Amino acid sequence: MITAEQSEQLRVWFAERLPVDVYESLDSVTADREEITVVGTIPAAESVAEFRERTREQRVEVAREAEELYRRKVAWGVRVGEETTLFTHLAVPVMTRLRQSERQVLDTLVAGGVARSRADALAWCVRLVGRNTDSWLAELRASLDHVGRVRAQGPDVTGTTDSMKSGSE
Repeated sequence: MITAEQSEQLRVWFAERLPVDVYESLDSVTADREEITVVGTIPAAESVAEFRERTREQRVEVAREAEELYRRKVAWGVRVGEETTLFTHLAVPVMTRLRQSERQVLDTLVAGGVARSRADALAWCVRLVGRNTDSWLAELRASLDHVGRVRAQGPDVTGTTDSMKSGSE
């Protein structure tokens, strides 16, 4: 997970490199270990297909530079009104070990037709939790950012000092 400061640095980096006519406004730049997702607002009169075609070369150029610099794939999205459409984004497999009671939850979702497979059921559960706990997750992320800042200000415990050397001899 990246810090709020790193997230803002990414946002600034993309804002500086994207030509002004790509988006009406740059709404968000989010990242995890595998991917950076850039979402901006487009005019209501322009379709997603028109946007993709009109901006393809510019986005590819920026994505190549970002992928080389940040070692992550770049995904793109647009917002028109309240609707967000993502394209060229990753679906990354995630392994987990589940106990029988947890597998039964997934199997019930599959049997009930909510999901096609255990993997789909797990993804459904993650989306449901994300939707219903947005404010809690935001607070948790802010706390992690704070912990990172405090940790960075602390003493360097990885290095060996002379006093540590003399005490161990």
